[in-house]
Amino acid sequence: MNNGTSLLCLALAGLFLAACGKAGETKEVVAAGGTPNSDGGRVSPEPLPTFSDAQWVVLRSLSPATLPPVPADVSNSFAEDEVAARLGQTLFFDNGFSGKLLDADNDGGPNTLGSRGDSGKVSCAGCHVAASGFSDTRSTFQQISLGTGWTRRRTPSLLDVGQAKIVMWGGRYSTLWSQPFGPLENPLEMNSSRLFVAERVASLYGQAYEKIFGAGSLGDLATSSRFPTLTSDTTGCKLTTDIARPRAMAPDAIYECHGVPGDHAEYDGLATADQTLVNRIAVNFGKALAAYERKLTCGQSRFDAWVNGSTESLSASEQRGAMLFIEKGECASCHSGPYFSDQKFHNVGFNVEPTKEGIFNGNDVGASVDLAQAIADPIGIVGPYSDGDDGRLPKSVDRSFEGAFRTPTLRCVSARPSFMHSGTVSGLESVVGFFSTGGNSSGNNGTNEIKALELIPSEIVDLTAFLKALDGSGPAPDLLGPPS
Repeated sequence: MNNGTSLLCLALAGLFLAACGKAGETKEVVAAGGTPNSDGGRVSPEPLPTFSDAQWVVLRSLSPATLPPVPADVSNSFAEDEVAARLGQTLFFDNGFSGKLLDADNDGGPNTLGSRGDSGKVSCAGCHVAASGFSDTRSTFQQISLGTGWTRRRTPSLLDVGQAKIVMWGGRYSTLWSQPFGPLENPLEMNSSRLFVAERVASLYGQAYEKIFGAGSLGDLATSSRFPTLTSDTTGCKLTTDIARPRAMAPDAIYECHGVPGDHAEYDGLATADQTLVNRIAVNFGKALAAYERKLTCGQSRFDAWVNGSTESLSASEQRGAMLFIEKGECASCHSGPYFSDQKFHNVGFNVEPTKEGIFNGNDVGASVDLAQAIADPIGIVGPYSDGDDGRLPKSVDRSFEGAFRTPTLRCVSARPSFMHSGTVSGLESVVGFFSTGGNSSGNNGTNEIKALELIPSEIVDLTAFLKALDGSGPAPDLLGPPS
């Protein structure tokens, strides 16, 4: 079946409205927008699935009566600190930590955060849009994000991010608190430096910081001449080659940086003790952010209500989709547990296409590089700034991780504007279709872990409907902006 025929079948299947009912019953459905039939517009009965006891065991593993809370993080002593979380919430929405916008696509339009050359425009919330499930629905085409430049991967949702111990698509960071070093020091995201972060924290948030992390924990950063005075105009990188769409993936050589991202000349010139102080402040910046981000949850859904006794909460289509999810292929194997993720890394045979921005990142090998960097990272769970190590990192990384990416959670999945690590798949139906065909046979390293689901068009509709039934109410309203 070619793509055109598949889309036609999906469109026809989508013309029918799902109906609610109890297990073992059928319910009539009416063709939406069609010509009424002689019996009042009714078509063939829509069956409800009947689940076995064994299948209910699986369903209840996905939806316990109460969703488990975010697990403890031994690496972050401030993970449950409410005052730290409040500071982290403030920092999350503060765009003043970023350097200059570099890409020419920063033209001041509605899909950008400012104009090229502007400083202090990119906050965490700039790409993790609170009103959109902390995904990026701002950037043009909603595939990858436009910060100071174009990112290489899709911005993941932060809902239920606290359930992950190793974070990012390829596992680049072993803790949630060390992850901010990535965007802060990346010329394509925030184009800043840890020294500037430490100086801004000391100058603007010093009192709140020392209330949490201890009196004197800022040292003499704000007053000592040993530290160069930085502003968002002087930190980060500058552009040496013009960038304008359309283009292929931009090489790193277009940026003139101080060393490599995160290794700036001003920081390099500090004495070892001063570097340690700067690192500690930047780490605590991350620990406060993590305390806030751990509060961001999708919440319980209509699926949870149905599993726990509300028989009318799911339509017939959604119930059939639930049956397909636990019985067809290995959906519930990788997307397991109450948050629908095993938090492991899998190669699903996805070959990246160029984004609509004209950026191609087809050589992204995922966890084979990212996990190795996490293992060697001095600012991570095995480093001196961690408060504990629970053994979450593998001891080594072999070729089996090539082309593998972390299993995303599926709660609130329908709010995401695009899918896969590249963002080049749009719409849940397209994702289900991808897994229905078994992905690409070769994958990124000649392997592909998944098997084709071989769904018929009506089953794609049902499975998609089930995934949409995983939406919850989202985080508390007072977490969706800076604290008052």
